[in-house]
Amino acid sequence: MGIKSLNFFIEKAKEIKPKKCAVAAAADDTVLKALYEATKLNIIEPILIGNKEKILKLCEKENITFSESQIINEPDDIIAAQKAVSFVREGEANFLMKGLIHTSHFLKAVLDKDKGIRKGDLLSHIVFIESPYYHKIFALADAGVNIKPTFEEKLAILNNSLTVFHKLGIENPKVAVVGAVETVNQKMEDTIHAAILTQMNRRKQIKGCIIDGPLAMDNAISKEAAHHKGIISDVAGDADFILCPDIQSANIMYKTLIFLGNATSAALVIGAKSPIVLTSRADTEKSKLMSIALAALIS
Repeated sequence: MGIKSLNFFIEKAKEIKPKKCAVAAAADDTVLKALYEATKLNIIEPILIGNKEKILKLCEKENITFSESQIINEPDDIIAAQKAVSFVREGEANFLMKGLIHTSHFLKAVLDKDKGIRKGDLLSHIVFIESPYYHKIFALADAGVNIKPTFEEKLAILNNSLTVFHKLGIENPKVAVVGAVETVNQKMEDTIHAAILTQMNRRKQIKGCIIDGPLAMDNAISKEAAHHKGIISDVAGDADFILCPDIQSANIMYKTLIFLGNATSAALVIGAKSPIVLTSRADTEKSKLMSIALAALIS
């Protein structure tokens, strides 16, 4: 079971009313191309906030068009981010996207106590991966926001991520809490965190998923590897979601899958009042399109 392809996000998003996407500092070629494709697919209605002259020049260069009413001129990137956030806060847009602006400036607008779209205590990053070497789509966290999460922060990351799975119709995703080993080691705090999360799930303190951990990565994604190690688990070899120990392990795994594993991704920042498409310059147009579709689907 599970989602077999990231195209699922596009096909499902096409079935619902187009969502409005506010884009901060929109003068970025790959962002504009992804937005244009999403607009043609009738997934979104973009609101492009940024340097209008640069946006129009990029559109001309890439042979794409947006209506004049979809472009709001704001040459200052920081103010553009604030305006984009205000569209979401006031209900005039369904979700937010980062253009060509420093992530720190963008997130400062998102997290502003008075004018931002903060919802809970923690934002987190989730990325869905389509790999030719795995039998379904899986997600991992946190590869982009939380550096060395505490146990409480891991619980918040998990809950943020489960909300996304549930909105996608996956009622009980299989969660692998991974690390270097599949046994509890008192010298490795992350293995203790994994064991506690597993036990909390078994006692129904964490619902809406099936958790197992600690699991080494091979056990999480390979039933054969789990069998060789004598691991009996509903999650092993069939994980929907990989909860990583820290940002370094998650980010390295994410980028290795993309650049060496021929994988495709769709990534969001979650935990605010709306999903946030926060992609990097290195992400492909296809990845950005998939991320936009995912945000439209769950917003």
